[in-house]
Amino acid sequence: MHQNIFNKPKKVYMSLFGLVTAATLIGVLLLNSQDCFSQQSEISSQENEQTQKKVPTRIPSNDSMLNQYLSPGLEDSLPETSNSTESYTRKDPVPDEAIHGTKSNQKETEFPPREPEKRAISETESEKKEPEPPKKRVKGYAFIKAVISPMDYELNERFWGWRPNDILNFTDNVNNLQRGVLEVTRRTVVLLAHRISRTGSNDTIDENLENAMNWLMIKADQYWFPSPESKYNQAIDELNTYLDRLERGRATFFIRTDNLIPLLETYEDLLGGCDQSLTSKEDDDGPITSSRADNYFYYAQGVSKALGTIFRGIRKDFYVTLESVHGVEILDQAIEACDIATNINPWLVTEGSLSSIFANHRANIGQPINRIRFYMNVLIRTLKGY
Repeated sequence: MHQNIFNKPKKVYMSLFGLVTAATLIGVLLLNSQDCFSQQSEISSQENEQTQKKVPTRIPSNDSMLNQYLSPGLEDSLPETSNSTESYTRKDPVPDEAIHGTKSNQKETEFPPREPEKRAISETESEKKEPEPPKKRVKGYAFIKAVISPMDYELNERFWGWRPNDILNFTDNVNNLQRGVLEVTRRTVVLLAHRISRTGSNDTIDENLENAMNWLMIKADQYWFPSPESKYNQAIDELNTYLDRLERGRATFFIRTDNLIPLLETYEDLLGGCDQSLTSKEDDDGPITSSRADNYFYYAQGVSKALGTIFRGIRKDFYVTLESVHGVEILDQAIEACDIATNINPWLVTEGSLSSIFANHRANIGQPINRIRFYMNVLIRTLKGY
């Protein structure tokens, strides 16, 4: 009994001691956990303060890593690294492509326009300034223009215009030159209406060409009812109308050999008449003197002037036909002879003896006229094949 009584307080004391010890350990653990939590909160608060203060951050010099690090809208200041990396300072949000173009120690980045945009603008402006390509002309355009040009000049561009029908005749030299131009134009338009513009003899004659042919038949010295100037200009208008229809595909023009040969034969006949008048010593009025020699001289010069222009039109439009028989060189020789005859411009036409110190201008112009006729004959024989 006595031993059990003393043993009970001892057990109680031991249990109390255990409880106190456990409470102490729990308290220590709680204090340690609070310290850890306070330390973590201090660390996180310090990191937040560093972020708010924008502490400079060093990055490597690799451009790809730089692009990954910087993102649009990020405000930062990147100092130089130990590897002498270029410094980048940005105040405004910029696209990533601008970072590669910044220079070292540049405070604010300027972004010039992109080169592709400049090229696009310059190409557009150059396209606007480039002239349009010339319009491709149809066959017959150069020839018709060559037929119109000499008569149009004599009627509308030469001073005092058409002169053979003037009441007061003071310029017989120009009068005879205009007669020579008219004769070449007449014969050309006749061949154009009857041969070159038609498929064959069964085809109808073009209405515009028929009108032009008829208006050109008016006498050169007729004064009025109708006046030759008005009808010749109407003929030019008809030729221009035909040319316009030709460009729109509503008229025809054939560059066949059987069309070119009759045209050249007509020119050869006309040149033969000029050659006869330039070499003859007499005409119906008697011996040819200097007072009348200039009439034949300037008539032949008008013929050579009109032929030189028309030959150039033939060379362009009938080039394929001429080249097939190697006739381009022959025609070029005829053109050169026409230019020689056209450019003989004496102050006074004289009819000197062939052995005299005074010039015989009929003989001077007769030589290139005879050459033109010779080359016409050669070209005709070449086209015919013999």
